[in-house]
Amino acid sequence: MGRLNGKVAVVLGAASPGNMGQAMARRFAAEGARVLVAGRHSSELNKLAAEIGGTAALCDITAKAQVEALANLAVATYGRIDIAVNCAGWGLIAKLLDTTEEELDRITALQFKGPYFFFQAFVGRMAQSGGGSVITMTSASTKALLWHHAAYIGTKSGTDAVMRCFANEFGVKGVRVNAIAAGFTETPMTEAVARMPGLADAFVKEYPMGRLGTVDDVANAALWLASDECFVTGEVLQVNGGLTLRRNPSTREINASMAAARAAT
Repeated sequence: MGRLNGKVAVVLGAASPGNMGQAMARRFAAEGARVLVAGRHSSELNKLAAEIGGTAALCDITAKAQVEALANLAVATYGRIDIAVNCAGWGLIAKLLDTTEEELDRITALQFKGPYFFFQAFVGRMAQSGGGSVITMTSASTKALLWHHAAYIGTKSGTDAVMRCFANEFGVKGVRVNAIAAGFTETPMTEAVARMPGLADAFVKEYPMGRLGTVDDVANAALWLASDECFVTGEVLQVNGGLTLRRNPSTREINASMAAARAAT
């Protein structure tokens, strides 16, 4: 305990009960950080902030002015920013030939332009104040391809590249910039899919560690990246039980596993 004593953390994307952002916020607070949680749903953010003794703010990552305002609020409230985490995302599933222009615009705004705004706001301020740690969420699917996920994978891959650029330029200012690549993780975003009989079983077979990831696995990794113990920057930390040693299952394998599960009931 106390690994983040005296630190100030901002966690964007913490407005859904039980998601990765909330798990990180709770872990950071338990380790002594003062935490500003942000997202697009005030009631859940206010509940979380009250629980951890932090502050809540509304912020849409796709709006540059709102991201800048979030960074300014953190400085105004706590005097500085030591840790900033972006957990905003959208698990778009769409076939290559069926993905619409509207879907591409939406996911690009959320998973490429938004993180770019986030890096500009938080890396920029940390570079002026002695350094810190910026973390963004990416995906194991950029390495272990997942069917019907091209727009999601493309925007995550683009942000991974931008992350490395910020890390390269601002390391001299004491700023670490990294990403966490989760696999199929039990979160509110995946809950409905994970409950489909047989689907999770198809994925577990490809995980060398024999289970799907949890939000606590991700929060533990984020804690290390956020702490002064970390001497890593510009990296994608694969927090997915070894999935990228193998692959995600194909659509055919997923359908077969689900059919077998239905037949067994």
